[in-house]
Amino acid sequence: MMSMADLPHEILSSVCAVAYEVSLPNDISLDPSFTPLTNSTPTALPSSYPPSSWSEATTRQTLASLCLVNRAWYNAAKPYLWRHIEIRQPRSWLAFVEQVGGSDPAEVESLEANAERLMISRAASLASRAAVAGGSLEGSAELLERSIQQQLLCHNGALVPHDSVPAELLTPPASREPSPARLRAKSPVRWRFLRAVSDAVQSLEPDVYGTLFSEALEIVGTLFWLTTSWVPTLDDPQPGRHVHHLDFNHFRTIGMRRSGEEAVRSRFVTAERLVRVLKEMPHLASFGATEYMDGALNKNVLRELMLRGKALAFRGQGAIRGRQQQDVAMQTDEEMDEDMERLKDCKGLEALDLCGCVSSVFVQGLDEIVQEYFADEVAEDGTTTPSEVTIPSIKRLGLRGVTSVPASVLTPFVLAFTSLTHLDLSGTRCSPELLAALADSATVQLKSFAIARCPRLTSESIADFLIDGLPARTITQLSLYGDGTFITPLTEMDLVRIVKQAPCFQSGEMEYLDMSSCPVTSAVLDAFVPHPLLRSLGLSHIDSLPLGEVAKFILTTAPNVEVLTLVNTSPELAIHNSARQVPLSLHSLIIRPLATAPFHFSLTGSSAPKPPPTRLRVVELTVGVLNALGAGGDAWKI
Repeated sequence: MMSMADLPHEILSSVCAVAYEVSLPNDISLDPSFTPLTNSTPTALPSSYPPSSWSEATTRQTLASLCLVNRAWYNAAKPYLWRHIEIRQPRSWLAFVEQVGGSDPAEVESLEANAERLMISRAASLASRAAVAGGSLEGSAELLERSIQQQLLCHNGALVPHDSVPAELLTPPASREPSPARLRAKSPVRWRFLRAVSDAVQSLEPDVYGTLFSEALEIVGTLFWLTTSWVPTLDDPQPGRHVHHLDFNHFRTIGMRRSGEEAVRSRFVTAERLVRVLKEMPHLASFGATEYMDGALNKNVLRELMLRGKALAFRGQGAIRGRQQQDVAMQTDEEMDEDMERLKDCKGLEALDLCGCVSSVFVQGLDEIVQEYFADEVAEDGTTTPSEVTIPSIKRLGLRGVTSVPASVLTPFVLAFTSLTHLDLSGTRCSPELLAALADSATVQLKSFAIARCPRLTSESIADFLIDGLPARTITQLSLYGDGTFITPLTEMDLVRIVKQAPCFQSGEMEYLDMSSCPVTSAVLDAFVPHPLLRSLGLSHIDSLPLGEVAKFILTTAPNVEVLTLVNTSPELAIHNSARQVPLSLHSLIIRPLATAPFHFSLTGSSAPKPPPTRLRVVELTVGVLNALGAGGDAWKI
């Protein structure tokens, strides 16, 4: 009978994959994650149902336990244990850098330099011995050794690379696999050494030493392969290749009891550490930043994130910024450095979250990236050539709260992403020119679009984009949110035009819609077509909208709405009303008509009770209205 230790790696990996995938929610939930603390925790209410998926802590604990079973389970569970990384504490970030990025690069370079010097000395000595064994004079052997050492060593002991290296020396034997890009990039001794040896030998007089140098070079190359050739192993001590998701959204440094000077002089998340880590994660698919670490997002970090893999493409042909197209597209050639080769081998990002990043370092780095790759090129005669560089790999882009980036930088940056499906421009300096240019894109197909609290947009620009824009036809999640501070610029006429003519509204496939502070009236609500898929509706900060019109709209047009926001909406919920009038208006106009099941009475119990007319279960209100409601009523809780 086969035991667990005899199972093949594929089966063990499938088990670990299931343990990881059960933590991923199957459906989009409008509720926060809920994990019962005890068996007596109530779960009767719809808003407190436990999730159908495991929590992240349970999944990580399960995978960590599997790693402790034996070596086979460790190899199978390790990739899934490192796949999703969320940085929450500064100390955990430092431990992550040490585990993924390894030792300090300065120390590694010092060790590599010493190894190179030792290898050069051994090679020269071997060549001298080969010359003596071949019958040459001892003086010729010493001259050979000195010549090799002098031509291999240059300033500060660095090696002189050259391209005239025989193919048989650079190509490993057929029985061995090539070393990974990570190991090759961190330890380039092999190819640098072989190029330098070839350069040293070919620079000498061939008539005097031709045969002797050829034999010595062959001996040195063979011995080098036997002593330093890389043999692949199953165990990789640095798990960066397993990381697919790196998130700083929950990273905080508050409560560390550090002074302001310490916070400035000794930062935890620095650009050097972040670049070090990113270089070790070739399969990174999503990255999330936050305002607590945006000081590390300089040009090098942004370049490492955006130019990964075959990320750059072109709308047309021609030279860009004086460079040829193949150079920008990162096609391998002999003039390319190791970083470009490594970036080409990496997987391109699919999701980039820069919400809340406002530091001057981030703004300057983004401006440099845009000017180098994405901005229009202005010639000496004043003519403007549009940029042809695009990034088609990223599909989700979050820029919420990026208030410091000017529109001149934001516009070309957003337009460079040609395959977007989710775009959040809330709280930015988004301009009408950006919406007009985005509307002409034939490759962008937006599913989620947010332009909440954008003071520079106009009513006409929003209406034109939603009605005539090609990317807006597929929108199913739309946020036009505004509040008392930033009221939406939409007029009632343009809002009616959007509802009647915009393809995303006429399709009836909207799932999330927030029209807070928009001039919503009964005429606007009557213009809606049925939206059976709408689950969340935002109607806050509309003080003149009656509750009866809201209830009529949900009952006839969107009966599957589950979450309704009515913050500072309707005269019936105004603060100046009496404390008794507010609960009566809410229950009589919203709760009973929409969320109360019809009365049912049966002596035999053969007929099942009818469900409520709608699926409404959450109503968001102001604090004053919630205080007036007290402890709630019936099954509704505060």
